[in-house]
Amino acid sequence: MSVPLATDPLSAADAARRILDDVRRQPALRVPLDEALDSVLAEDVVSPIDIPAWLNSAMDGYAARGEDVRGASAERPVRLRVVEQLPAGTFPTRALGPGEAARIFTGAPLPDGADTVVRQEDTDYGAETVAIVRDRDVGVNIRRVGEDIRRGTMVLAAGTPLGPAPLGVLASLAVAQPLVYRRPRVAILGSGDEIVDVDQPEEILSGRKIASSNSHTLAALVRRAGGEPVDLGIARDTPDSLREHFLRARDCDLLVTSAGISVGEHDYVRSVLDELGAEQRFWKLRMRPGAPVGFGLLGGMPWIGLPGNPVSTMVTFELFVRPAIRQMCGQLLPFRRAVAVRMAEPVSLKPKLQHFLRGIVQEGGGGLEARLTGPQGSGILTSMVLANALLVIPEGQFETPAGSMVQAIVLDDPRHRAEPPF
Repeated sequence: MSVPLATDPLSAADAARRILDDVRRQPALRVPLDEALDSVLAEDVVSPIDIPAWLNSAMDGYAARGEDVRGASAERPVRLRVVEQLPAGTFPTRALGPGEAARIFTGAPLPDGADTVVRQEDTDYGAETVAIVRDRDVGVNIRRVGEDIRRGTMVLAAGTPLGPAPLGVLASLAVAQPLVYRRPRVAILGSGDEIVDVDQPEEILSGRKIASSNSHTLAALVRRAGGEPVDLGIARDTPDSLREHFLRARDCDLLVTSAGISVGEHDYVRSVLDELGAEQRFWKLRMRPGAPVGFGLLGGMPWIGLPGNPVSTMVTFELFVRPAIRQMCGQLLPFRRAVAVRMAEPVSLKPKLQHFLRGIVQEGGGGLEARLTGPQGSGILTSMVLANALLVIPEGQFETPAGSMVQAIVLDDPRHRAEPPF
């Protein structure tokens, strides 16, 4: 069913929800374990084995029977006969009887009859007989069968992001090729007659042209979000050039453009999308920076149009594109959370819009405090270098006195949530 174009500007939260309504997870495929970092599991993983698979030693020392060790002290050491050596990777050849011990090392299986590993520091390190001078280790320093993972239990659920620890768990279960959601191919398109890429430094350094910083920023942001960036280059401010570049995205899963979606005489993105049969969802939001944000479907492929000013591009990517990529990757929690912070300085705003201010959040005397990075112009890209958070000021809140509590989206916070926090 076709969704009508929103004629009135949307709130940022409504826009984010609408985008995710049209964004689908990628197909699942098997990849080599060492290539699965930061991918998302597409199936439950049930353990076929117990881990540990056998009772084993947690220390270097001597495997013994607790009843033989109990009561040992420096004044009255217990002497046991050492019947074999058990390095890690070897298995016992016999059970322990009364008065016997086995020299054992971390990870080696315990012999039948042993229920204790005496740490070597509490012995005389004997080779044929060993003197035990403390009994503190009776019944301890052992790893029991299935202590970590029990056979038949679900170890990792579908939707689990594969960080280093889950990859280690998969390796311990001999999962060489986990089933994960494919990373989306994200096409990136800049546009404008005034911009060139960094392969033309003389144009940039002479002041005749502006560097296409957005292309490189977006490529990095896409990678950080879990996607694979595909650079479509820079389109000129003509319908023909835009059309040609749009068609290059046919094999991609998501198209992200920057600039060209406002209402200027040379902003042709909307008309070219119309010509190509795109379903358009919305074109403007009640927020700053980044009011001119567009979204639609081009031949079934989601398209998100971001404004061209560098700060607006980064802010709107964080709010809309990053959650979309995370959902496409199979992440169950696409949005960063927001935390309450106390303003260390007053903030005055004029337009009746929701504002996302670049801020610095740090620990203060009474908890988290925030201050602005400085001037908030949407072309001041260095403010994003200083910022570690976006401070969310509600629509219509013109004055925010020092000491007021506001919500902050901390940009390196690893904790996420299902719904927009703004």
